[in-house]
Amino acid sequence: MTNRERIMATFKREKIDRIVWQPRIEHWYNVNRSRGTLPEEYKNMGLIEIYDDLDASIRYTHDAGPYLKISYYGDVRAKEEWSSNEIIIKWMTPQGELIQRYKRAEFGFSCYLVEYPVKRIEDIKVMEYILRHKRVEFDYKVYEKAKKILGDRGVVQFWVERSPFQRLILDYMGFENAIYALHDYPDRIKRFLRVIEETDNSLYEVIADCSCKFQNFGENIDSNLDSPHLYNEYLLPYYKKRVKQLHQRHKFCHIHMDGLLKTLLPYINEAGFDGIEAATPLPQGDVSLEELKGAMGNTILLDGIPAILFLSHYSYKELENFILKVLEIFSPNLIMGVSDELPPDGDIKKVKLVSEIVGSFKVK
Repeated sequence: MTNRERIMATFKREKIDRIVWQPRIEHWYNVNRSRGTLPEEYKNMGLIEIYDDLDASIRYTHDAGPYLKISYYGDVRAKEEWSSNEIIIKWMTPQGELIQRYKRAEFGFSCYLVEYPVKRIEDIKVMEYILRHKRVEFDYKVYEKAKKILGDRGVVQFWVERSPFQRLILDYMGFENAIYALHDYPDRIKRFLRVIEETDNSLYEVIADCSCKFQNFGENIDSNLDSPHLYNEYLLPYYKKRVKQLHQRHKFCHIHMDGLLKTLLPYINEAGFDGIEAATPLPQGDVSLEELKGAMGNTILLDGIPAILFLSHYSYKELENFILKVLEIFSPNLIMGVSDELPPDGDIKKVKLVSEIVGSFKVK
């Protein structure tokens, strides 16, 4: 079987000949190429060639471009300003202007939000106006380019926009301001969340109609932010609605949960996702593999190996033992990977070790 066939069979719950291994080495590759520290054998190789040398599958094809094209109509204008240090997004509307600012990390391959667009309760009406004038289109050229890049190495899949509550705390207001606002202006914040959900309807119509069969809910769930109360009140109902919508159109979907999960374990399987991506076990996360399996049942685990095990202070033997444990506990409902990416200082020889172990493992 090819890796593409194995992934499809895993999600369809059909028999596979071996577990798929998707290490997600893009950030490792970009940083090491930029600072001139790629291993000698990979210095003249491109990313795809390295994946092939590692006998590994590719999960996301960043080089193809964004699958969803975002634009605005009517009297909303948006402008992006990119520099070596930051990315600034400005929205201009008759209701007012909003600014969102990202700081670019070292080497420029990642960024983090330093200025949220909704700074005051009055800014909500501006963001609602922006959302009501937002247009989303699926870019079939990007899709076809991604298919060509991947070949039989994997399946085309992409992230969908975060759920309304996650956008509120991670993209629009920041956690502290959002929680204070939810306490001080509960009716206004709940109305804002409804507007986000309503304006998401057109987004999900596009996703449901598109050719891509796999979507990832890139939520970055962490119980430090999403307590059981918040999760059950604001997240779970939305997930159930959207998962049902996508399943009705014969799509597969998984959710990115890469933070602390112990207090959320009783609820993480209730939405009906086909898989959970990046759930991080001990010693990096706060749950054991056994606890995670107990909560997930036969839901597919995407990843499973904590990223820190690829750093130098963990031995090859410790990594090998952990790999075998993940395989024994989760096979065949498993797409093996790093929770959630190989660090820039990760040992690429350990990645090859995983390839060898996964390749020789007999699937249940």
